[in-house]
Amino acid sequence: MERIYLDHAATSPMHPRVVERMLEVMNSTFGNPSSIHSFGREARHHIDLARAALAKSIGAKENEIIFTSGGTEADNLALFSVAESYQNNGKHIITTQIEHHAVLHACKKLEKMGFEVTYLPVDETGRISIDELRNALRDDTILVSVMYGNNEVGTIQPIKEIGQLLKDHKAKFHTDAVQAYGVEDIDVSECMIDLLSVSAHKINGPKGMGFLFASADVKISPRIFGGEQERKRRAGTENVASIAGFHEAVIIANEDRTPKRDKYFGLKETLMRKLRDLNVEFEVNGFLENSLPHVLNLSFPGTSVEAMLVNLDLAGIAVSSGSACTAGSIEPSHVLVAMFGKQSERLINSIRFSFGFTTTEEEVIKAAEETAKVVSRLKK
Repeated sequence: MERIYLDHAATSPMHPRVVERMLEVMNSTFGNPSSIHSFGREARHHIDLARAALAKSIGAKENEIIFTSGGTEADNLALFSVAESYQNNGKHIITTQIEHHAVLHACKKLEKMGFEVTYLPVDETGRISIDELRNALRDDTILVSVMYGNNEVGTIQPIKEIGQLLKDHKAKFHTDAVQAYGVEDIDVSECMIDLLSVSAHKINGPKGMGFLFASADVKISPRIFGGEQERKRRAGTENVASIAGFHEAVIIANEDRTPKRDKYFGLKETLMRKLRDLNVEFEVNGFLENSLPHVLNLSFPGTSVEAMLVNLDLAGIAVSSGSACTAGSIEPSHVLVAMFGKQSERLINSIRFSFGFTTTEEEVIKAAEETAKVVSRLKK
């Protein structure tokens, strides 16, 4: 049976060039990057090259990139650093109701530590209101954390407008860009972003690797102790091969980005057009005109998400109900709850399709055909 993978927002397959690059480094470079001899210097060179490329990709300086084990650690490092370093200025934090749990759970922990968190609502497209953010800002607000693009429905937030709003406020601006990095053009200076989180495995790089951009004027409070790596901000011997693989993934992501974006938007249209041709009833969760190009979340009235996922998997189609980090949870998507309310039927009948460099138009058409069959069976 042909298997079709349409869950690239959960994780993406490593690009062959990334695998090749990592194998090359693993076979040739084993020195500790902190060692001063030639073996160590060779390892350090790979890290320096990667750091420069990552910084350039978002318009940052090299010393503003901190390698982490992924997006979750980057989010945690950002939030807890600001909380610890700036608590004398206030203990108020603003975020949104649709953040990834790496941010939401960190905020819940901070609340237990005495911080006050405001969770901004979103409209039915998944966007926050700049006016509501402005009204929520206080003199004691020290951090605003708003994700760049949502991992479940793809909605992109008004990042530039948020940066402008905070320009004359002391609060630091953090954005979880894990799902947006590599497909969106991001410039931290233009958007006035202070902290930004990224994960390699979302852009065809290795799992267990990411980075936190932290502006040079932001105080970072380490979460991991033991060494002076990453300018004393994140201890531990660097994962040289994965860093090199991340570097290669970033190079690939920057190649022909516009055609790739056009391809993904085209695949969205192909999927929806084929579903319409097959008389499948569905609604789009989110806002197509202001969304990540590779993420499409659809509601299928009269179905149940559990049955849809099982039946599609049996048909060889890999999709999801939202964040992979909550797979198996019986709780409805917090993102859809924020968008449509706790009583909405969309909470129990919505599926996320997400595309990547391996996705073909033929696969999308086949997926639409199988989806139509499943929907027809379930509605009977």
